[in-house]
Amino acid sequence: MISPRITRLILTSFRSYPRLDLAVDAGMVVLTGQNGAGKTNVLEAISLLTQGKGLRRADLEDMASEEGPGSFAVAAEVEGALGPAQLGTGLEGPDSGPRKYRVDRQSVSSATSFADHLRLVWLTPSMDGLFSGSTGERRRFLDRLVLAVDAGHGTRVNALERALRSRNRLLEDPRADQRWLDAAEHEVADLAIAVAASRADTVRRLAGLIEEEIDPASPFPHARIALDGAIENAVLDEPALAVEERYRQVLREGRARDRAAGRTLDGPHLTDLLVVHGPKGIAAERASTGEQKALLLGLVLAHARLVARLAGMTPVVLLDEVAAHLDPVRRGALYDRLESFGAQVWLTGADPSAFEAIAGRAAIYRVTPGRVES
Repeated sequence: MISPRITRLILTSFRSYPRLDLAVDAGMVVLTGQNGAGKTNVLEAISLLTQGKGLRRADLEDMASEEGPGSFAVAAEVEGALGPAQLGTGLEGPDSGPRKYRVDRQSVSSATSFADHLRLVWLTPSMDGLFSGSTGERRRFLDRLVLAVDAGHGTRVNALERALRSRNRLLEDPRADQRWLDAAEHEVADLAIAVAASRADTVRRLAGLIEEEIDPASPFPHARIALDGAIENAVLDEPALAVEERYRQVLREGRARDRAAGRTLDGPHLTDLLVVHGPKGIAAERASTGEQKALLLGLVLAHARLVARLAGMTPVVLLDEVAAHLDPVRRGALYDRLESFGAQVWLTGADPSAFEAIAGRAAIYRVTPGRVES
């Protein structure tokens, strides 16, 4: 199994770092420092080495250093799935449009190209309320799970959102040519089935992996997962073309209703991820706060193993302020699992004592505003 690693990280005018050049030679990397020192900024920079808006889902302009010129750059030297490579992304200026991407100093069209070299998974404190939060939050989490195993999924999700907006605009225009609506709905249906199929396949595989690995003695309860989405469930049992044609008919017959609502009321853009606390057999949102955190951590770790199985490489794992919220037993179990998994893992925490158990196994760095030092 290939285990890609970041061996050098260079930040320029990114968040609190006017300039950071960090060489790394470890499988487990720990960043400690006071709250607000800039630990999460480092993880956010790494999270830009994949599609999407990063682990904070921030606007690009907000990532640029306040004291800088309005641009920023993130560069990483990696020992990746294809050997040594240089990955880079950034914003050329405050009005320069979308961020740029480079592989070995050559421009590429999107971050999808980064997936040939490494994959990423992460867990942050903002995800703690995932199970009791909104459907939209769980759907974004779901799509992040899929993206780690299907690098083209993010592009399809974005295209589906654009196609839905186009259809909604046409519905608002009473003079719109019906042929335009037919064409828009054809595109929506085509993309919807592709998005739904990727989600359904990933969840099916992840659920199967979790079932294979159930350990009653594990400190991380296993999750049972499913999708609440008619199209996702249909594509598991029916030919995709049949599901696509039926959804296209639903769109056509629902025009008046959707026009009145101002949005499309059926489709995978409304799908929810259902999670059950396996040992207790209760919906995840009914579990205690501590149980939900342990359940989510177990789910993310299982997903990392699925990525390794399907992509043929372990993902780089980013865990922001995760260890501090675990009791000593779960913390020790987490470290043992991470080490046996073999992936490069980046952990942050304000309390250095939370990492004493791996002091001899990890590279530990002290973070102060604008600086990272061993």
